[in-house]
Amino acid sequence: MAKVLVVEDETDVRELLVLHLKREGYQVNAFEDAESALGSLSTHTYDLAILDWMLPQMSGLDLCKTLRIKLSHALPILILTARADTMDKVLGLEIGADDYLTKPFEVREFVARVRALLRRSAKSGEALAPKAEIKSEIKIDSLRLSLASKKIWNDQEELSLTPNEFKLLATLMDQPGVTFERTQLIELIQGPGVAVVDRTIDTTVLGLRKKLGDKAEWVETVRGFGYRFRGQE
Repeated sequence: MAKVLVVEDETDVRELLVLHLKREGYQVNAFEDAESALGSLSTHTYDLAILDWMLPQMSGLDLCKTLRIKLSHALPILILTARADTMDKVLGLEIGADDYLTKPFEVREFVARVRALLRRSAKSGEALAPKAEIKSEIKIDSLRLSLASKKIWNDQEELSLTPNEFKLLATLMDQPGVTFERTQLIELIQGPGVAVVDRTIDTTVLGLRKKLGDKAEWVETVRGFGYRFRGQE
């Protein structure tokens, strides 16, 4: 079970975050200021930190920098803020945050981002299994994908994919049968903190299926969640 650190000085917002995180099955320690949160590090280890930008005394950005210095492990950090300017987002990410969510936000998006961050850090119980070795090639049935040359063949025919189509297919083929949420795929392909709508992934999948021809149905839609790859090794 993942343990989440929440630092938010607005009581209503803090209680809302805690409520939904606990509903997801996470353990949560919540604080209203950075000093209290830092004090908890002596007795607690966290798998994710959610920090409000505008905190009293020490800001969320300063807390983010401090956590990066103090902790030996790469703690995923999500910054929450009402500041929607692009330069603010860039600053937050450059300081060391892994993701950035602007207030007000939809609870579903917040939960999806939390899940994605925990999966990437391989800390959550739902985390994707770590790889035993680095693969240079993935082969499923008659589909062969080369990670080194960024090429893919269907039988003996080389397919011409866009960079996003290739990254999407490589991600799905690497773990056949695993369902990836749209938000997770966006972050895996575009990187964390990029403002991309879900339809970007849907459009990429549509283009990929056209190029896969008779293998198009191997990229399956999981309604309400995302996509997965069906096929036999």
